[in-house]
Amino acid sequence: MSPEAPPSPSPLPAAAHPSPAPLSRRSLLRTGAAATAGLGLGLTASGCGFLPADASVYGDTEAPIDVKVDGDLVYFNWADFVDPAVFAGFEKEYGVKVIQSNFDSMEGMVAKLNAGNRYDIIFPSAKWAQRLTAGHRLRRIDHSKLRNAESVFGHYPYFADPWYDAGSHYTVPRIVYKTGIGWRKDKIGDDLGGSWDDLWSAKAKGRVFVLDDRDEVLGFAALKLGLDLATEDEGDLGRIAETLRSLRPHLRGFSSDSYNNLLNGNAVMTQAWSGDMAAMLAQAEDPSALGFEIAKEGSPVNSDCYAIPSDARHPGTAMLFIDYMLRPENVKKNIEYIGYPMPVGGTEDTYAALVEPFPECLVSADDLKDDLYFRNGTAKGEQARDAAWTHVKAG
Repeated sequence: MSPEAPPSPSPLPAAAHPSPAPLSRRSLLRTGAAATAGLGLGLTASGCGFLPADASVYGDTEAPIDVKVDGDLVYFNWADFVDPAVFAGFEKEYGVKVIQSNFDSMEGMVAKLNAGNRYDIIFPSAKWAQRLTAGHRLRRIDHSKLRNAESVFGHYPYFADPWYDAGSHYTVPRIVYKTGIGWRKDKIGDDLGGSWDDLWSAKAKGRVFVLDDRDEVLGFAALKLGLDLATEDEGDLGRIAETLRSLRPHLRGFSSDSYNNLLNGNAVMTQAWSGDMAAMLAQAEDPSALGFEIAKEGSPVNSDCYAIPSDARHPGTAMLFIDYMLRPENVKKNIEYIGYPMPVGGTEDTYAALVEPFPECLVSADDLKDDLYFRNGTAKGEQARDAAWTHVKAG
């Protein structure tokens, strides 16, 4: 697990403080998504945060990459997000070193890029991939140069032209996930209703956590109300805030560590990422005591990508690394290591076996829909969502 120090959950004023516990891999990852709240950065030319007046300062981002070893790989990702055995295999096969650096938020990653740090491979989420692409900060990736690209784009047509990267010219998808509700069957039974309404269950009152993440919390309330997942409408956001206010008596706190909150009993019910629930299965003494459901009103989905920064010194090695990571045997190792599915054809059975007790963790091609992704908004819309989130957190 990551050496990062775990942040404390955000408790409600009258709640007991749960015991500190290590964050899951995904919780660390998603801490970055949570941190996007409060910045008020919309996807406009001025809001990209790294769009220069002269995009040519980043060189020719469209230039073909010569796919060959051109140096050691400078890798920049969340901590502990690749099986070490996979790194070792890459180093041995290509005679290079993988020089690892880690970030703890998407903002931190971009700050390092803007400060002039040079990396060969990075892993932005969908929203951030869109922003980086708009800011001319990514090199074009010629899929025809990747021997294993067909296993992605041939099996998951959605990623051939995703909303965050038209034509998938600058990214290759790495993991996908969705958000649902995890709960302790041994504490409150197994007869939930399959709805976001379950968070208001009387059986769980005072022992419910929701994620400490603006988009995820506003998002489930929007889905419950039949609204757009990423609505910027102030009237909608007012209804969402009122709905979440009614949940306050049921909450123990806001925390992105759903993984440990369920395991250690701090929560009997929690909003949870599917990958964390899958990873939890390996540590639960009795997995049958746990449940996971996807609400009938809809589940947010998200994905992270491989990308090569525009100023990468070793783009050829980065291309080799992406192709190496897409080999089915390496995909399977990484799925089992981090608990998140990867959209690579032929590896679905590996993930299905891993999450057999929680088939709701599976992410099918049918689950991938534009309107179920959290999207970049306008600067004004992001500010409105920030204000709503502040209101919700303040109670």
